[in-house]
Order: sequence, then structure tokens, then C-alpha cells
Amino acid sequence: MEAFVRSDIKNGIGTITFFHPQSNSMPGTQLRSLAAEIEKLGKDGNAKVIVLKSEGDKAFCAGASFDELIAIKDIDTGLKFFSGFAAVINAMRKAPKFIIARVQAKAVGGGVGIASSADYTFATDAAAIKLSELAVGIGPFVVGPAVERKIGTSAFCQLTINATEWQTAQWAKEKGLYAELFSSTEEMDKGVETLAAKLATSNPEAMLMLKKIMWEGTENWDTLLIERAGMSGKLVLSDFTVNAINKFKQKT
Repeated sequence: MEAFVRSDIKNGIGTITFFHPQSNSMPGTQLRSLAAEIEKLGKDGNAKVIVLKSEGDKAFCAGASFDELIAIKDIDTGLKFFSGFAAVINAMRKAPKFIIARVQAKAVGGGVGIASSADYTFATDAAAIKLSELAVGIGPFVVGPAVERKIGTSAFCQLTINATEWQTAQWAKEKGLYAELFSSTEEMDKGVETLAAKLATSNPEAMLMLKKIMWEGTENWDTLLIERAGMSGKLVLSDFTVNAINKFKQKT
């Protein structure tokens, strides 16, 4: 299958699905398409709530595309790439509707950022998480504010510093990233459908007001996340990071 981002609306529920053959990793075009779909459904009056999901059962999202990272040769290109994650997070933050994330498997780096930016996140027991950025010489600068907002400073520091170790889905639930955990994808999907159906018949004005309150204090993220993207864009050019990414790619 080729990479895609697509959306549909049924019974007031807007569903956005993304896929990439490399463990749902995210090249720049994919990130921009995902942000655009979120913005589109946010403006569509037929969608009362948004469900965000990925295809496959090996990974929810493996974060940044290493192929694209290794191809970055200047600061402007690096800034543009990492700004894609900023665009997705800000689109989720500013969407005038609640976003439910469905995390069926492991989430790495930017994938953790996407899961953290949802308003309510369902996951399976297989949905372990890792912020691996430091292990390849950069850091979770762009996704950091979203992750820290969701799980707190202490847990965010643990993930960031211990960059090579997975934390279990149960750990993520205990820290507040996941709202509900399920033993199977089928059970999780029933939970997603039940909540989405309830929200699709709830008062849109009340949900909009609640979302604005829930995201108070993040109004500076339009500029903050771009500044953070510049930090990542600079580090990805370093010899340390280039060598680290190449070593990692040789292992996979």
C-alpha cells in the first residue's frame, strides 16, 4: 500500500485515517496533508467530533521519516520539515471540535506528540511509547509542549532522558496520556464508536467552549512550536545526528 491521508464523515463523526508503509512514519508531505485534513473537518459542519486513527497493527505512528531526516542538508529544509509536526499539533489544538485518538500499537516521537494532542485518547495494551529523539542527537522539541501538557513535567523528562527505553501502555495511562486501555483493537473500537456517537449528539457550542477552556495557556504555540522546529532543524544537520541516524537505519 502507498502512503495516504484520507477522511470521511458518517453520522456526525469525522474520521481521519493516515498510513505509511514504513511503520506509519511521517514525511513532510504526510504531515502537511494530515494538518490540512484536520483543519478541513474542523470547518465542516457535518462533523461534530473527529476521530484520528492510523492503518495497520505494528505502529500507530513511528514519528519522523528517517529517510527524509537524513536528506535534510540546510536549516531552511530542516525548519520546514519539523514545522510539519507543529502544523499537526496546532491544527489539533485549534480544531473547534473534540478529537479522539485511536492508538492501536506503538507510538514513537512525533507519534507520541499526536496522541498527546488529542482531547481523548483510546489505546490498546500494545500501545507502548518512546520519545527516541535524543538517541539520534536531537530532542522532542516540537512535540514536547503537547506531551508535557498531557503527562506532566516529571513524566515528560523521564521519556526524554531515557530515550531508548519503551514505556508500557499502562504507564502511559497512569500518567494521563491514555484515557482508556483495552486488551484488543476490537474492544477499543467499540469504545471509540460509543464515545464518538455520544459526542456527535452533544451540544456543539458547549463542546467548543469546553475545548477552548481545556487548551487555555497554549495561545503562543503558533510561534513557540515553529521556534522549536528551528532547534530541531539545526541539530539534524550536525555530524552527530547524521551518524546516529545512519547507524539506526543500518539496524533496521
